Amino acid sequence: MPSTVKLFALTSEVINGEMQFYARAKRFYEDVPATEEGMMGDYLELNSIDIEASCVFLKKFVGGPGKSDTEYALDCGSGIGRVSRYVLLPVFSSVDMVDMMDNFLFEALSYIGKDVKKVKDYFCFPLQEFTPPIKKYDVIWIQWVIGHLTDTDLMLFLIRCKNSLKDNGVIIIKDNVGRQGCILDQTDSSVIRDIDILRNIIAKTDLQIICAEKQLDMPEQLVPVWMLALK
Repeated sequence: MPSTVKLFALTSEVINGEMQFYARAKRFYEDVPATEEGMMGDYLELNSIDIEASCVFLKKFVGGPGKSDTEYALDCGSGIGRVSRYVLLPVFSSVDMVDMMDNFLFEALSYIGKDVKKVKDYFCFPLQEFTPPIKKYDVIWIQWVIGHLTDTDLMLFLIRCKNSLKDNGVIIIKDNVGRQGCILDQTDSSVIRDIDILRNIIAKTDLQIICAEKQLDMPEQLVPVWMLALK
């Protein structure tokens, strides 16, 4: 598939049936252990590299003149709260988490540790069915989960997230970004898009990419990981 693929092509050309696409992902995560290893897909050695880069990237957009406040963040596709624990909770007064797996959210109660009291709400929803509260969040963090949404659902979810931002709020996407075109991963029922496809989807939401950085120090054999800040 060419990198200039038109919006929504994934649903019909790569994803063979939207309901099956979502159902396969749900079945996959039912077998994923509620541990850091499970959240990292058995690449636990990359956890500290990922966390350090995320913290540096976040600091560009919060806690200063014209930047986002540090009052409230939302962790999308949170799993057991790895990003919440290491990236968001050290910075924000309150954090909400959303994930489709209730056992992951339950594990977060013990995994997050002393800062768990700062986690206010746990939303058990798949993102294609989730509408975050209006104008509530300073930062919405979406990591390693956009591949589980069709183009249409990703666009609509980003629009809902945009409506959920406070003034000066920012959406941060961190995810695998393909080198060209779109690839379906049958294992966990997800798609890996290239940057042009992502830009096309984001353009339909009236959000602007204000910063884009590639995650450094990742093994060459892995799909590149990018961080995108949207306003």
